[in-house]
Amino acid sequence: MPELPEVAYQKKYADATILHKKIVEVETGDKKIFQSPKTDFETILKNNEFESTTRLGKYLFLKLKKNGVLVMHFGMTGKLDFYQHDETPKYTQLKLIFKDGSKLAFTCPRKFAKLYLAKSVEEFQESHNLGVDALAISEEQFLDICEGRSGTIKGLLMNQSLIAGIGNMYADEVLFQTKIHPKTKVNKLSQKQLKSIFEEIGKVLQLVKEARIEGKRVPESYLTRIRKEGEGTDCPRNNGKIDQTKVSGRTTYFCPVCQKEIQ
Repeated sequence: MPELPEVAYQKKYADATILHKKIVEVETGDKKIFQSPKTDFETILKNNEFESTTRLGKYLFLKLKKNGVLVMHFGMTGKLDFYQHDETPKYTQLKLIFKDGSKLAFTCPRKFAKLYLAKSVEEFQESHNLGVDALAISEEQFLDICEGRSGTIKGLLMNQSLIAGIGNMYADEVLFQTKIHPKTKVNKLSQKQLKSIFEEIGKVLQLVKEARIEGKRVPESYLTRIRKEGEGTDCPRNNGKIDQTKVSGRTTYFCPVCQKEIQ
């Protein structure tokens, strides 16, 4: 599922391709993608244009010249495709045709993405109970969020109502880099450990964000790099084999040698 770094890439892509272009035609796909009637999207988007973009957590906000924002959540397979040829990309769920003849497709093969219409970023954040963005959170805010929590640290990192933008993959990466077991209870962690997690959130997300935007691979020291190879893969630190478990219902990768569970 696209997390903060991937959505940051989609933001840059939108900024470079679709701003300040008049939308003259709107075509909609599967209704399960649209969180308001499809006719609302057609009415609001037609003869409108995007003025700017904002990212909050895993959401991309396209500010309209009139009538609020178009909000995109990419699900597992959603992405933007800007093009100028005549053939509509496969799995297109929303197609916009601009006055200059160029086009934008929002594609999603598995149909888990969601499209919303909202009055503003702030209104959407409040109505959907989204926490502070993971790249905007301060150390003080992070420590306040952790105070008194008895759940797992991985569960806390993935809780979008507390911190918006960290999903399964990068929660694993942050904890691998800090050598903390994903099942460790938050109230068992020291202030020093919590501060190291906070610092690593920024480092991991910023590094992966830049790698995605620039088309580079993440460092060899990153768990993310070998994640697809799964359980039994050599630890990037050469400390043994990567193991797999479930935390908060999500498949979790970790190194049993590097990341000892605190009882």
